[in-house]
Amino acid sequence: MKDESQVKITLPDGSERFYPKGVTALEIALSISEGLARNVIAAKVNNEVWDPTRQITEDSLVKLLTWNDEDGKATFWHSSAHLLAEALEALYPGVKFGTGPSIEKGFYYDVDLGGQTISQEDFPKIEAKMLELARQKNEYIRKPISKAEALEYFTKKGDEYKLELIDGLEDGSITLYEQGGFTDLCRGPHIPNTGFIKAAKLTNIAGAYWRNKQENKMLTRIYGITFPKQKELEEYVTLMEEAKKRDHRRLGKELELFAFSEKVGQGLPLWLPKGAMLRERLQAFLSKAQSRAGYTPVVTPNIGSKELYVTSGHWEKYGKDSFQPIKTPNPGEEYLLKPMNCPHHCEIYKTSPRSYKDLPLRFSEFGTVYRYEQSGELHGLTRVRGFTQDDAHIFCRPDQVKEEFVRVIDLVLYVFKSLGFDDYSAQISLRDPNDKVKYIGKDEDWERAENAIVEAAAERGLKTVTELGEAAFYGPKLDFMVRDALGRKWQLGTIQVDYQMPKRFGLEYTGSDNQKHQPVMIHRAPFGSMERFIAILIENTAGQFPLWLSPDQIAILPISEKFADYAEDVFFQLQDHDIRGFVDHRDEKIGRKIRDAEVTKVPFMLIVGEKEAAEGKLSVRRKGEGDLGSMTIEEFAAFFKKEAAIA
Repeated sequence: MKDESQVKITLPDGSERFYPKGVTALEIALSISEGLARNVIAAKVNNEVWDPTRQITEDSLVKLLTWNDEDGKATFWHSSAHLLAEALEALYPGVKFGTGPSIEKGFYYDVDLGGQTISQEDFPKIEAKMLELARQKNEYIRKPISKAEALEYFTKKGDEYKLELIDGLEDGSITLYEQGGFTDLCRGPHIPNTGFIKAAKLTNIAGAYWRNKQENKMLTRIYGITFPKQKELEEYVTLMEEAKKRDHRRLGKELELFAFSEKVGQGLPLWLPKGAMLRERLQAFLSKAQSRAGYTPVVTPNIGSKELYVTSGHWEKYGKDSFQPIKTPNPGEEYLLKPMNCPHHCEIYKTSPRSYKDLPLRFSEFGTVYRYEQSGELHGLTRVRGFTQDDAHIFCRPDQVKEEFVRVIDLVLYVFKSLGFDDYSAQISLRDPNDKVKYIGKDEDWERAENAIVEAAAERGLKTVTELGEAAFYGPKLDFMVRDALGRKWQLGTIQVDYQMPKRFGLEYTGSDNQKHQPVMIHRAPFGSMERFIAILIENTAGQFPLWLSPDQIAILPISEKFADYAEDVFFQLQDHDIRGFVDHRDEKIGRKIRDAEVTKVPFMLIVGEKEAAEGKLSVRRKGEGDLGSMTIEEFAAFFKKEAAIA
């Protein structure tokens, strides 16, 4: 039994311990073991991440966080952003600070240098200053402060960015954090002291508008990453070098897949012949799987009346951030470049009366959509202004939602398996129960939709995490997070349950009771977008695609001009077997032709010379393996078909 001077602490394993009121997570860790206490850098107290030195004054569920926890890393990197700011203030007097959050890998700080400049050449001296300050082992000290005191402090300091942030905060909720000679406006949490930071590297520098608004001043954004061990930084640097080799922008150019043109416009990729073939293969692969799963293809236009998106709710939520309407000569007539496909599919549903016997209806479309992205946020194929979604919308009865959701999960997992994405988890994205203003619809509809997703994910045994506040404005969703060959996490496929849009569009079906009922809509896209999916696929495979997907599967290499006709005959025969490639007619030595085919990642090289022409055969080489021996055209076609089978 505890007395009033104690708090009950429940640990993740369910065990309970009693401590004096005001105990800290570090003291709890020390009571368990000294080794654990040395590694604790934060704590989760009642599901909120806290400083490990913050006093706990009520009964709480406590999880001790180390570098091995995602929340621990986030705390470590946010603390490192403060260390960067302290180093910058020492090296660049008068610098002013915006915000400095942790990100998935590391952190950044947006700063106003007041006429001073920083380039990547300055990174070593900033890193050295960070480590010098880190070695002082200065504590991160949390200081609650009144709004008036905070305004007074940053007015005296002359930091208008902090003053603007304070203006939006409520009195009683404001805290400062101090370490060494640096004080910052911050909610926290932070690690115990700077001494935990043993290795630091600044990774990039860019421009960023204050508060992400183009009308505001452009600040300097400095990115960095830190580690508790030097060895981990060295491993990270090696990984980043490999990432540069796999960069889809570089490989896309080398493999002649896509290009960008300033005249066409930023964020609008041009697909070159080989890239177009890659897209077509992916589209054919998914179309075949969708056909087997009962989907019906539809096609919708690339523009739509503004009223369509007013009805759907997208205009109210996103109108100011999307492309401006296209006005026609007719007064009041406005159109938008299509930002999403779902409203169009709702209108297709309405073209005929629907019965409960007709459902589910599954409409699929590879629909190109257009959304405005700020130029500073564009990045290769992963962030573009025009992209094609492998979109589909399932209209079903409420009693069919879970079954249909499970079927979509199966389709997504089939796609991942076929393309070599074996390391994935699923994020259940729910509504924020404390901020329902962002969402539309009734509570009971949301509850039914959320329960269907949770049950379907459990039925398929998915590894899941739940994120509050990450739902779409019209419904909860299941997002698939994939780790690539370098351990980076990407969001690919998504499945969403929507009770709202059918209601807004007045969709109905006649039930078995002969009454009108509202269908439920499931939005799904296993790839997400063709552009982003291909970018991730390029980087995951380093451009060495599965054989069935490779734009050029073979290179036929005649030893000399004398065998050009035979090479062409082989090429045409293999085309009849749906094997794609080219004949290399260049006046080059065979060794050069082989090397060039290897560099451009062609899976098979078929060498033809006097002996091959006489015997009607091919000398077969495989990229990375070398000579596979001599085969007839039919033997190679049969061998190829087996090798190219989709998993």
